[in-house]
Amino acid sequence: MTIKKANYKPLTKAEEDIMQILWKLGKAFIKDIVDEMPEPKPHYNTVSTNIKILADKEIVGFESFGKANRYYPLVLKDDYSRKTMKQFVGKYFGGSYSELFSFFAKDKDISITELEKILSDLKNENSKK
Repeated sequence: MTIKKANYKPLTKAEEDIMQILWKLGKAFIKDIVDEMPEPKPHYNTVSTNIKILADKEIVGFESFGKANRYYPLVLKDDYSRKTMKQFVGKYFGGSYSELFSFFAKDKDISITELEKILSDLKNENSKK
């Protein structure tokens, strides 16, 4: 399995939902993916169409077993998360993580304890470099 670099187009919500399942399972047939989805479960054909789109985007690969394909991620979850967060912060907070944290602090969605933990984690990460 070859892991691709994070140079892909953004995913739709439906595609992201499928990727979350593939990252969790590692490899899965469409039936396995549908089984993991919350109620109301999408139709098998809907999931199949989204998987084909993900394969066309080179986000997932597959191995064939007769008429059935088993799918697996070609993109690491961490890489996808990192790229998505950078795009989100760029789009809504002018690329400033301090603006992001300030936003949550002002809305009281993040506590001082959580901010201190984030700061501590950042200091620890920077000291490793």
